[in-house]
Amino acid sequence: MAQFVLNDFTFFASLKSIFSLFLSLLSQMWILKTLGFAILVGSIMALIEKSGGIEGFVDFVDNKNSFVTNARSSLMLSYIVGVIIFVESSITSLVAGAVGKPLCDKYQVPRAKLAFVCDSTSAPVSSLILFNGWGALLLGLIATQISLGQISGNGIDILMDSVLYNFYAMSALVVTFVSIWYNIDIGAMKNATLKPHKTMMLSQKPASMFLMLIPITLMVGLVFVFLYITGDGDMLKGSGSSSIFYTMVATLVFMFFYFIGTKNMSFTQWGETAFSGAVTLVPIAFILLLAFALGESTVTLKTGLYLSSLANENLSVYMLGAVIFLIGAIISFSTGTSWGTFSIMMPVAVPMAASMDANIALCIGAVISGGVFGDHCSPVSDTTIISAMASDCDIMEHVRTQLPYALISGAVALVLFVVFSFIS
Repeated sequence: MAQFVLNDFTFFASLKSIFSLFLSLLSQMWILKTLGFAILVGSIMALIEKSGGIEGFVDFVDNKNSFVTNARSSLMLSYIVGVIIFVESSITSLVAGAVGKPLCDKYQVPRAKLAFVCDSTSAPVSSLILFNGWGALLLGLIATQISLGQISGNGIDILMDSVLYNFYAMSALVVTFVSIWYNIDIGAMKNATLKPHKTMMLSQKPASMFLMLIPITLMVGLVFVFLYITGDGDMLKGSGSSSIFYTMVATLVFMFFYFIGTKNMSFTQWGETAFSGAVTLVPIAFILLLAFALGESTVTLKTGLYLSSLANENLSVYMLGAVIFLIGAIISFSTGTSWGTFSIMMPVAVPMAASMDANIALCIGAVISGGVFGDHCSPVSDTTIISAMASDCDIMEHVRTQLPYALISGAVALVLFVVFSFIS
């Protein structure tokens, strides 16, 4: 629809514009690598499942007096994993989902709950612990505002101060923890569907949990390595899309030698399993591509600048942080990208804050929170899609069941932005 608006509802011109848009998107390496990552994830998960690694992990937590003994602790394990792995939001969702799926099945936890935990820890944690690509992007955007003379000071110091005002990320983590601990089901989550519990008979040999844990551990560690390499020795300057793509490829290569070398699989079994796993996630990659197209169209329509111009009229300094948060949330929800929202809102919010003598760090925190909030709620967000994929949950069911919790966290953040605008 956006392309029809941009082309005055001319049919053939709109079709040509849509075709050009997809060609443009597919010519961008970061998009191709992100799509490749989504497909390769299917291969890795299928190989781990076929190897018997998941079966071995479940047997281990059953027989070693693990703290995972019920539905709450099975979700809590995924929550802890999601908080610990802050290097990249997609990897966070993927690993938390892989660890949680077999345990949630065992204790009859709906996959929608697992998807909610994966999504509610990935972006919030990545936006709070900024030793990753998120930090690099935000630092670059702040440094640009300093170089343009909009604000003064040290970019790193300003960024660290703004993290203290990332209220949505903080409230999302707290709300998620409380909902797990007290088993609070709100709205659509009360009717979340259960996956049929299947007895795993995936390997003829005694299964080892290391067939699952070693590839996942390697996957997490390699992200740091490739961030270092792509950043020429500085992880904060590394490419997130390149790092996760190279990580998937390297992990697949390792699994080839590991699984075949230990005679867990034959060459043919490995190839057939990897291919079938990749094919199952091609539709997810297509959905991601459509999400990118929608985000690009929304940017072309200059939605963010329009909303910001409306907010700048007769706006009180005490409401500035809250309004920036809401605008960021709307843009992020519409485009499905928090990073794109940061890039749109930072050049708008920082000059507004400076001209109104407002708290710069609070306004930057509002940009970050708004971007994460909208992205968290959006059905076209890559983290939403990947969290659903990692949990083997229907995307729209994930969106419906997660939304009430996200709105509660958003309401808390909104109130805090108003309160701290008065006291800071």
